[in-house]
Amino acid sequence: MTPRFHAALVASIAILGTTFSALPVRADHDHDPRPGLSGDVVRTWNGIAQDTVRAESAIDAQAARVYAMVDVAMYDAVNGILSRRGSNDRDHALVPPQGAPAFGHPVAAAAAAAHAVLVGLYPARAAAFDARLATDLAALGPDSRVQAGRQWGEDVGAAVLEARADDGSSPNETQPAGSGVGVFRAAWSGVQFRNLKPFAIKDAAVYVSPGPPAMDSTDYAGAYAEVKIVGNAAIPDAAKLATYQYWALGAGTSQPPGAWIEVARVVSASQSLDLADTARLFALASMAMADTVAPTYLTKFNVRFWRPTTAIREGDLDPNPSTEGDPAWSARAGTVGGSPEHWSGHSSFSAAAAAVLAGFFCNDAIPFDLTVVPGGPTRHYDSFSTAAAEAGRSRVGGGIHFEFSNQAGFVAGRGVAAEVLSGSLLLERGPTHFGACPR
Repeated sequence: MTPRFHAALVASIAILGTTFSALPVRADHDHDPRPGLSGDVVRTWNGIAQDTVRAESAIDAQAARVYAMVDVAMYDAVNGILSRRGSNDRDHALVPPQGAPAFGHPVAAAAAAAHAVLVGLYPARAAAFDARLATDLAALGPDSRVQAGRQWGEDVGAAVLEARADDGSSPNETQPAGSGVGVFRAAWSGVQFRNLKPFAIKDAAVYVSPGPPAMDSTDYAGAYAEVKIVGNAAIPDAAKLATYQYWALGAGTSQPPGAWIEVARVVSASQSLDLADTARLFALASMAMADTVAPTYLTKFNVRFWRPTTAIREGDLDPNPSTEGDPAWSARAGTVGGSPEHWSGHSSFSAAAAAVLAGFFCNDAIPFDLTVVPGGPTRHYDSFSTAAAEAGRSRVGGGIHFEFSNQAGFVAGRGVAAEVLSGSLLLERGPTHFGACPR
């Protein structure tokens, strides 16, 4: 373990080590003095972003970037107006509040900001985005406050697009297929995301892993033996297969970050958050997930470790006498996996989002029902951490990750979340923390 990675682990434990379940849901959020400003507009446009990710078959990194851009734009649009009124003195994410109309309608601003970002990213879908914006604005009425809010939201959305125009997400790059013992064999597209510019953290390199255990170690042999059994397609286990399939979230879905956007949609509605708090929650969660992208992709790119299917089929070739090979072994998932094994992106995304949600509410133990694929099964969870643990572990049960890579993803995701929570979107005056939870 490198000193920097160890420092990140220590920091994440120190900041997030509080037992959130023992704390009450905080009710001291700033509220807009005007009634009727719920967070529905934020949930609606996140739903539209999820639908867009599905329709475009975006990869996980692209999805995380889309959600973060949409949510940062909505947060900064709402925060700008409320800050100018003096009712919500919080730090901005990307766009400062100067120039925001104090009399502007924050709901119109949020809708227009999300609309501007999505049109900028997916102009071919502009007609659908335009129709939704028209519906939202019509519901608010034709007064000057709505028009002022709309214009400000459009300006914020344009500023977010400009700020993220050269953020490392393009052009597409591919890492060629590898060869040899311990090396991932297939070509891997999208590796430019290892250079994705952070939204909230200072340095993605802090969270990069030094790699898996040495292949001749007992730790590697233990993880190898575990996945060889629990992830084996030849050993029937309906529960493990169902859990893997529930969390698989491949092409054509909202991707793993989208599953956690859905958690935020469900829980923010159940907790009756107002507009300001809803916008802040989604911005924090989506920035944290987007900021796990670079360390996840950079670790995969640098380490380039083989997946369990290859490792087990060629176990007799590695330097460990305890890893007996099985040339006929297949993963329960029915796939080898499309990127290098170390670490699990499902785990880092899930850990980051779960930690932000627990920190925001100052309570991990908020129950919720979750459907991650429209029309698919619904599962109940008693806490954010329980859902995250299941999501990460599903990759081991599916036979496509080792447990050490599940744990490494958790460490990185929690570390990113700790940094985001401790330094982003905080009050500009007065106490900025409530114990281990942000204010």
